[in-house]
Amino acid sequence: MILPIVAYGHPVLRKMCEDITPEYPDLDKLIANMWETMYASSGVGLAAPQINRPIRLFVIDSEQIINNLEEDEKDEYPGDAGVKRVFINAHIVATGGEEWPYNEGCLSIPKVREDVYRPETVTIRYVDEHFQPHEDTFTGVTARVIFHEYDHIDGKLFIDHLKPLKRRMIKSKLDDISKGKIKVDYKMIFHK
Repeated sequence: MILPIVAYGHPVLRKMCEDITPEYPDLDKLIANMWETMYASSGVGLAAPQINRPIRLFVIDSEQIINNLEEDEKDEYPGDAGVKRVFINAHIVATGGEEWPYNEGCLSIPKVREDVYRPETVTIRYVDEHFQPHEDTFTGVTARVIFHEYDHIDGKLFIDHLKPLKRRMIKSKLDDISKGKIKVDYKMIFHK
């Protein structure tokens, strides 16, 4: 089932999310709905707060980014084949490498894209959908997508990484989003 996406301005997007247990109600169904929602809205990642659930859960599919690159562009992300994965109760262990810019967007902040600087690598501890523990290091665009979705479960947004001047320049767009004055191809929840 395709779920509505929470728009910028909704308080759930600013909550520090809670870890969950394997007994979380209908978790398999929730994860399936998140994948369906993410793909239906042309996303590469989706965090639970974006569907109005303040829990530490996100899904990513960076394979679609890597697979859609031109052959010469793939050289920019050596060692990054992309991943399609569920992250539950994720906690960053370490980051590394040079910070580099990438033009990010967000389903909760539609039609706003800005360059955000993030580290090259991230090591993250999490459990998968079967609650099997993992600690993995990711690089390149996959690390980027993980950082972005991880921010969501910590109550942060990609715009929080922008310099104050950039934030002021997009303020009217953000205000329009929070007031529901935006048209997108997917259903959104606006805070009233």
